[in-house]
Amino acid sequence: MNLLTRYLGREIYLSIGVVFLALIMLFSFLDLIHELNVMGQGQYHLGYVLLFVTLTIPGHVYELFPVAVLIGTIIALVQMAASSELTVFRSSGASLWQMVGALFKIALPLVVLSFVCGELLAPPSERMAQKLRLKAQNAQVSLKEFRSGVWVKDERSFVNVKNVMPDTSLLNIDIYQFDETYHLQSIINAKRANFIEEGRWQLEDVLETRFGKGGTDIDVQPKQEWRSALTPGILSVLLVVPEQMSAYDLFVYAEHLKENHQKSARYEIAMWNKLVYPFASLVMMLLALPFASYHRRAGGVGAMIFLGIVLGLVFHFTGRLFASLGALNDWQPFISATAMTGLFLLLGMVMLWWTERR
Repeated sequence: MNLLTRYLGREIYLSIGVVFLALIMLFSFLDLIHELNVMGQGQYHLGYVLLFVTLTIPGHVYELFPVAVLIGTIIALVQMAASSELTVFRSSGASLWQMVGALFKIALPLVVLSFVCGELLAPPSERMAQKLRLKAQNAQVSLKEFRSGVWVKDERSFVNVKNVMPDTSLLNIDIYQFDETYHLQSIINAKRANFIEEGRWQLEDVLETRFGKGGTDIDVQPKQEWRSALTPGILSVLLVVPEQMSAYDLFVYAEHLKENHQKSARYEIAMWNKLVYPFASLVMMLLALPFASYHRRAGGVGAMIFLGIVLGLVFHFTGRLFASLGALNDWQPFISATAMTGLFLLLGMVMLWWTERR
């Protein structure tokens, strides 16, 4: 059994490595072409373009993990079946479930590697890439969920932010403060807001309008302190899409939204997907095992590899479709995030049963 695991592991890891190299080169080349279209804006020259493409690689690695595992495992198993190596293993007493157990042992390091990449490498790398491009282009994050910018509920205040700079400082911010009965108390307009420490911001060029029983008071100040539960960590989600954030950041932001009675479905779905996605490597290896019943008369190696590519792409894009539909229709986040993984697990079990029955 250990000999089977070591031999399969060596062949499968080698195939997965080759597939990963090919996919990363392809996606990096496409990213390079896309970035060349905006090269020259500000100080965004070729060096920054190449650095940006390099920083996006960990994100691609994480996204492509199940696809690469499926295609790489299929290539290894089909080639071994074509040379009758798997037939020798089966004739030597290796049962189907022993093969499944060996593949699961081989997949476990990949699960850990996928989780580490998705939590520790890809999110900060993607955030650095976006900040690098914005800074080099002398740009800022324009918030266009509404024409007036993005609205955030902060306890009894409603905050309107027009722009966020790469350092997460805020430009053109309006703060509408209400009392316990939600009567408007004051409106604060500031040209800029800089984070000081947890719970504190420094507002610059402040115009405050206070509403009271005796009338309206207007106060102009060069600087003013603003107490708020908002943090740069929360606002940094505006730099990257939820799917490229870590599970911890998604959890924190989803809790912030729920505390302020706002919709958090998209971020909860992305969080559950982050936790479940690494285990898709186990499912992909299980799905690849029926291809070991390949015989030359059943079709060429290329046909099997093509089928594996199709299955991998279906998993990747249909999984995103389920997540989007779940966010739009308020489906249960865990179900929306795990539906495709569960369906592919069921498909793999059915294929194994059919193969063994034959």
